[in-house]
Amino acid sequence: MAAEIQQQIQQLRQQLQQASYAYYVLDAPIIPDEVYDRLYRQLQELESDYPELITAESPTQRVGEQPATQFFSVKHNIPLYSLENAFNFEEFAKWQERWQRVAPPLTPPYQGGIAPPLTPPYQGGGQDGITSRLSNDENGEITPPVVGAVPPCPPWQGGVSYVCELKIDGSALALTYKNGVLVRGATRGDGVSGEEITQNVKTIRSIPLKLNLDNPPPIVEVRGEAFLSLAVFEEINREREKAGEQLFANPRNAAAGTLRQLDSKVVDKRKLDFFAYTLHFQEPVGAVPPCPPSGNEQKTQWESLELLRTMGFKVNPNRKICYSLDEVRDYYEYWDTERRNLPYMTDGVVVKINSVLLQKQLGFTQRFPRWAIALKYPAQEVPTIVEAVTVQVGRTGALTPVAELKPVQLAGTTVSRASLHNGDRLSELNLHLGDTVIVRKAGEIIPEVVRVLPELRPQNAQLFQMPSCCPECAQPVVREKGEAVTRCINTSCPAILRGSLIHFCSRDALDINGVGEKLVQQMVDSNLLNSAADLYDLTSERLMGLERMGKKLAEKLVSAIAQSKNQPYSRVLYGLGIRHVGTVNAQLLTERFAVEELATVSAAAIEGVYGIGPEIAQSVSQWFRVPANQSLIARLKTAGLQLQSEVKTPNPADQNLELAGKTFVLTGTLPTLKRDEAKDLIQKAGGKVTNSVSAKTDYVVVGEDAGSKLEKAQSLGIELLSEAELLELLSKP
Repeated sequence: MAAEIQQQIQQLRQQLQQASYAYYVLDAPIIPDEVYDRLYRQLQELESDYPELITAESPTQRVGEQPATQFFSVKHNIPLYSLENAFNFEEFAKWQERWQRVAPPLTPPYQGGIAPPLTPPYQGGGQDGITSRLSNDENGEITPPVVGAVPPCPPWQGGVSYVCELKIDGSALALTYKNGVLVRGATRGDGVSGEEITQNVKTIRSIPLKLNLDNPPPIVEVRGEAFLSLAVFEEINREREKAGEQLFANPRNAAAGTLRQLDSKVVDKRKLDFFAYTLHFQEPVGAVPPCPPSGNEQKTQWESLELLRTMGFKVNPNRKICYSLDEVRDYYEYWDTERRNLPYMTDGVVVKINSVLLQKQLGFTQRFPRWAIALKYPAQEVPTIVEAVTVQVGRTGALTPVAELKPVQLAGTTVSRASLHNGDRLSELNLHLGDTVIVRKAGEIIPEVVRVLPELRPQNAQLFQMPSCCPECAQPVVREKGEAVTRCINTSCPAILRGSLIHFCSRDALDINGVGEKLVQQMVDSNLLNSAADLYDLTSERLMGLERMGKKLAEKLVSAIAQSKNQPYSRVLYGLGIRHVGTVNAQLLTERFAVEELATVSAAAIEGVYGIGPEIAQSVSQWFRVPANQSLIARLKTAGLQLQSEVKTPNPADQNLELAGKTFVLTGTLPTLKRDEAKDLIQKAGGKVTNSVSAKTDYVVVGEDAGSKLEKAQSLGIELLSEAELLELLSKP
């Protein structure tokens, strides 16, 4: 009987795996949804009756029942290198010149994809013209111009072929399979280590839990990109908007944030997708190489992609072999236009040398593979019309003009608004209502007006000028000497109050879950909130008077507000929204001054704190001398918030003598540590953490997507640390 059950379970798993592959990878369903659901329930029932027969690769194991409590750092078996970027074809040609200078000398039979000049009929790749170069096969995939080339040398003039793939705008993943079964999924992290998120990876239906191979190799490493389709991204943002939650800026951020969810059920609901692009075979300890399937190691990148597809992965159908720089240019320019019709975001083309042998011979620089490069697209620019200009008032009173645009598609999303920054920028643009403007996304995220096309300006168009009174409270606005920003200075302004409350409840401040922009708007309009201190007087009964506010939700909000009383003093100080005071500065100030002292000490004394400049010191001193702000502090203290100095007496036994007095700067996203966690570890070891890089900085800790701080550290010759190197340094006695 047990053997029959086991066979039945195996058949169900095979049927479901084939159906999932056809649906999620091939986009060609082979059975109706209701049949799939019935087979799935049958498998669930059998596994429930015979739990000893449950295996990790079973389709029922894609979504975990219990949320994870945290993610752990794991070292990648093979490092995930970044790609060097080229932003035009001059830079791309220079990259080709560089790798050719270090390429190994040619020896017969020209293995590695390097060939001597060819004679007809193979010169030029055998075909000419963009149509032939981008021809599609019966499956809709772009294929190389010449199929079935005679090895060892493909038919092209010039010696090397490249594989071009679209650069998917998502989040890189490293997958490990042992004996064909998925055993680990990890984020890229710093390239050396990442976060182990296997349970979340299993929710991605286009990632096979078991490789589609009869005799899988012992260990396979697969690299690829997890991403969200534009349709799914827009659906997620619509749901978040309805719930009053902050919207994701773009599909890339949404994908990265989804992968870091502790509850795999949330990840499953968001419908992540995956394209595989790299394949590695790793030999287990004691194994005799080689270990690929049937001992037949892939010789080209193209073959690797085909093998990945055979294994059950989605590979991007728009890949292509190119046999010259002209063909690479054709591919790049073709997709610069056509990418607007893709169902996902792409920001460039990845070009790889096709030959695996040549890849191995070229190797890596300290940061990049020599055999691959990302040829990026410039920021997309589109014309549209300015239908109106509105002025927003932020929590500091800053007035920001915003262009209300005729909706236009830009970099995969619909754009209808763009910031105009300030009065100076308006003057530069000479913007009139009804103007045709060129819009782009700064950093592929934030829409901005690049320039005005005055030749298309309507007759009698009216020049827009910044208002002299606040659009929220009608009080006069001011513009201080030397500043580009116009401000409302009325502390009772509703816009300043709303912005201050949203900031106070934000994640890096008091982190009050559930209190978002829309709820704050309701509470201010209903006169429930006139300051941050009013939050702590709220009751569930009072909240239930708001629109769509039931008893359970009201009680949950009151509980979240009460829990925020346990947040440390530095978060409270940051949450007050004092100009120029960020999380790092707040920490420095709370380690030196109790809240009562900040109300009495001079700006000079505040400036005496290491890392605090004159502008910050003056801003803090002025804020604490305002009577209304003193009353707010008194009420928060009465409510029970933590307002005591966080000065700690160092324990010499806990300190790392090598780090005592050393100055650190953190930049980018670390694989496992949150920034405040890394900061706490450094400070406990006797080090200091500041927000800016200078000649006095000893170390810069670098994570993913590091920005200008990394560049400045490199220019100053400051020692750079990965998270793993930081932890190793901290562990020294």
